[in-house]
Amino acid sequence: MPKAFRHAAIVGKFQARGIAPVLEEIAHFLTSRGLDVIFERETAQAMGAIGAVGEHGAGRIGEIGGLGGFEAMSAEEIGRRCDIAIVVGGDGTMLGFAREMARFQVPLVGINAGRLGFITDIPIDRYKESLAPILDGDYEEEHRSMLEGGVWRQSDGQSDEVCERIFEGLSLNDVVVSRGGTAGMVELRVDVGDDFVANLRADGLIVSTPTGSTAYALSAGGPILHPAIGGWVVVPIASHTLSNRPIVLPDSGEVRIGIVAGKDVSASFDMHNLASLLHGDQIRVRRSAHQVRFLHPRGWSYYATLRRKLRWYEGGV
Repeated sequence: MPKAFRHAAIVGKFQARGIAPVLEEIAHFLTSRGLDVIFERETAQAMGAIGAVGEHGAGRIGEIGGLGGFEAMSAEEIGRRCDIAIVVGGDGTMLGFAREMARFQVPLVGINAGRLGFITDIPIDRYKESLAPILDGDYEEEHRSMLEGGVWRQSDGQSDEVCERIFEGLSLNDVVVSRGGTAGMVELRVDVGDDFVANLRADGLIVSTPTGSTAYALSAGGPILHPAIGGWVVVPIASHTLSNRPIVLPDSGEVRIGIVAGKDVSASFDMHNLASLLHGDQIRVRRSAHQVRFLHPRGWSYYATLRRKLRWYEGGV
């Protein structure tokens, strides 16, 4: 029977205490299953396994711990070479690497070494029994949509229609426009496609994917969107007007957020920030052409994940 996967990458939350021995153990487990193993370069460097790397980010891991002989590569090289990636950490670790892998369509498996673990769903103490069937081709697969966009600014001395993009980003969770830490509210103009939606005064605004609906958007009072829904949720943050409520939009159009008033306004694409936006700047958000591929153990359920992570079971039997 042919192997479902041949080349596996390992990415780790290298800041976590005691994670290095776990990554080493997983590497040897994968090799015992017949896979070639490659470490993500920054993970290997943080573990002290390699020093300088080559021009394209590839390098051989030195004889440190039990990692001698494995290669270390940049995310781009992993995307071109590997057919599966094992991400060990929390949702933040997964978010960063998922954005890198989306354009290569490399499937991701998340092993939870963090806290919540909405998208790193395999418990670290049970990774062997969960990973083994996946590596043999027995798994549940799902695709998650992403947001892409940027910040546009009016060119000096030009008309409102002449703008230049000064920032671009990609998000699996959300795009957040918010006020500075010591500033008052911001005023934002929201348009969807050719339609004006609203001017609102608030601490900010969240445009979230279904994946991000259980993150900041949920804390701000937004609904949970099932990942299969083709839509975004737009959530005001502490709106001055109580009737400014969250709204679910189809993901077929472009959402534009203009800065009307406010100080120290910033835009964040999955925590990649552009600060000190100017009045007249516009954040444009649309559906990305790329999707993230997640692999889960057979029998995985999104609803079971919600019950565990949001503690819905506490009131039931």
